[in-house]
Amino acid sequence: QVQVVESGGGLVQPGGSLTLSCAASGSSRSINHMGWYRQAPGKQRELVAMITRGALTNYAESVEGRFTISSDNAKNTVYLQMNSLKAEDTAMYYCQLTDSWAHMFWGQGIQVTVSS
Repeated sequence: QVQVVESGGGLVQPGGSLTLSCAASGSSRSINHMGWYRQAPGKQRELVAMITRGALTNYAESVEGRFTISSDNAKNTVYLQMNSLKAEDTAMYYCQLTDSWAHMFWGQGIQVTVSS
């Protein structure tokens, strides 16, 4: 049973920073890529950032230059460093991974609130 566990969310003031972490366990297959999605109230879930096993990255235009995704393949862990946070970054953030069989797994989500 694959488990995907996020941590590091919380409340931060506009302009502040947060780092999200996501650890995956329980899979016997290698992970092709991991990423972060977010969903704000009343909106659809959207891709924030993605990183492949070979460290290729992809970012949503709205976070380009402010967020950085990184990973530790040996630990099946992915990070999202979020800087210069804005109120519109407020959302539930979900970690997602895709294994070598193209199976997708999701975490439970973690709240990020940007407010003064």
